Amino acid sequence: MFEQITAFFSSVGSAGGLVIMGIFVGTLLIVYGFFGGLIASNPVGRRYNAGKQVQRRTSFEAGLLNNADVDPKGLMKALMPHNREKRTKIRRQLMNAGIIGQNAVAKFYTVRIVLAIALPSAYLALMVLRQATLIPLPEGLADMLDGQSRLMTYYILTALLIIGFFGPALWLRSKVDERQLQISETFPNALDLMVVAVEAGLGFDAAMTRVSNEMEASAPAISQEFRLVQLEVSAGGDREKALMDMAARANVDEVASFASVILQSIQFGTSVSDALSTYASEMRLSRELKAQEMANKLPVKMSGVMASLMLPALFLLILGPIAIRWVNTFGG
Repeated sequence: MFEQITAFFSSVGSAGGLVIMGIFVGTLLIVYGFFGGLIASNPVGRRYNAGKQVQRRTSFEAGLLNNADVDPKGLMKALMPHNREKRTKIRRQLMNAGIIGQNAVAKFYTVRIVLAIALPSAYLALMVLRQATLIPLPEGLADMLDGQSRLMTYYILTALLIIGFFGPALWLRSKVDERQLQISETFPNALDLMVVAVEAGLGFDAAMTRVSNEMEASAPAISQEFRLVQLEVSAGGDREKALMDMAARANVDEVASFASVILQSIQFGTSVSDALSTYASEMRLSRELKAQEMANKLPVKMSGVMASLMLPALFLLILGPIAIRWVNTFGG
């Protein structure tokens, strides 16, 4: 065992080992700078948290007060873009994915950079440990590492670097698409519940709060959006701005139309209950038309699959006997 440890430290003294140690120290510095940059938090949220403890329902609400776009400081300037528009775009995508909280943008960029460094570093450390025979590896993996050329090693490290840096961005896009699909599927049910609540005598704000509480478990995305609108209005914000912000965060056509209907009803003084009832009936009709459209697309999609599966078998049945007869006649 002592000889193996000695061989490992001797490998660290080589050029490859020095590269690994340098990457390791750089990763530690990045992580240290990241947590150091998080010390200077939002002063509004810090003063609020220093007061009376408030029971919040979800972590989504807990991050609302600390979601301000703060300029990066210290080492975080090298990790985050200096352009505020780019940071705002990423923050909007994070909110579309339901990720909200203190320094969410900084954490996202830090995760990308740490993964881009950690994955190649882990692979290099695995190669060094394999050469020093300090850890047992599966036979297939050991053979691959032993017979790997230097060019292939560069290719693998480059691929791991690309995966580590661009993987979180692809994951974020998938989360945004998943949340938009969830909002699109659950919003008609939320609208029906809101119509029932308004017709029962509740005001618009009370109805939205009630629907948010009722759908917290079944539809957390739309529940969060409704609750965020009510929190903004309760804090003294403009209802028009709150509804339009909800439409921008959700990025779903149905939600944007809902915000427009409510704002027009409030602006022209018409009944909110009638506007909601009319829009709910249109939503049900739209869902029915979408279902019919999907059903009408099935024959076209099935025809391609059936043709690709049936044509080879059909050609084999038709041309197979002819080919056999031709071989028996002219092949002998």
